[in-house]
Order: sequence, then C-alpha cells, then structure tokens
Amino acid sequence: MARVTVEDCVDKVENRFELVLIAAHRARMIAAGSPITVDRDNDKNPVVSLREIADSTLMPEDLKEDFIQSLQKHVEVDEPEAEAVPALASVSEEARSDSLGDVQFDRMTEEDLLRGLEGLVPPAETEDEGD
Repeated sequence: MARVTVEDCVDKVENRFELVLIAAHRARMIAAGSPITVDRDNDKNPVVSLREIADSTLMPEDLKEDFIQSLQKHVEVDEPEAEAVPALASVSEEARSDSLGDVQFDRMTEEDLLRGLEGLVPPAETEDEGD
C-alpha cells in the first residue's frame, strides 16, 4: 500500500470524523514511542497510523477506548457495597465507648487557633515571584 487515503480505512471505521480522531491519537502515540505494527516505509506518523488501521493490525475499538481514557480527568473508583456499611453502624453506644477506652482528644479554642496562625511566618519571596 503505497498511498493511504481515508477511503482505505472507511470500511474499518465508518465515521470519517472518528477515523481522523483515532488516527491522530495513534500518530501521537507513535510520536511518544509506542511501537508500530507495520513497516514504516519512510512514512510519517499519521500515514503509519492510517496504514495500521487499514491493515487491521490495530482494532479501531481499542484505539477509540484508549483515546477516550486519555481525555478523561476523573478516574472512576469502585466503591464498597452499601450493604457493608449498615453492619458497622449497628454497634451500640456502649460498645463504642468501651472500645475507645481512655482515649482523650485535645480541644483547641478559636482564640488558640488564631494565636497559632498569627505566629506563623510567611515564606520568603524569591526574585521570580516578583516578576
């Protein structure tokens, strides 16, 4: 395949806009050092990425998922089941006070906190911050 056009890849990815997005993402991955799955043949990264899609060496669905994950800023974390929480809440007040034993907590008044904050020294300014 000497020249790759979008026409060679349309049967793999029907939506041309989506094809351009995932091919560009793959080209950026190649530029970042990801190994290529076809011969380079002195082609640039976007052409190599289109050739990989056209030759089906990479699945477009996998590229699409990788592209979506690269854009996500919020990482989903599996939270524990809601059923586990009520079991902990069923402990009585007496049992909680017995388990704490002789633990004492320091209490600080607002005035003590303000006095402590006033005693803090701000960090020294550097020449870079003044510019």
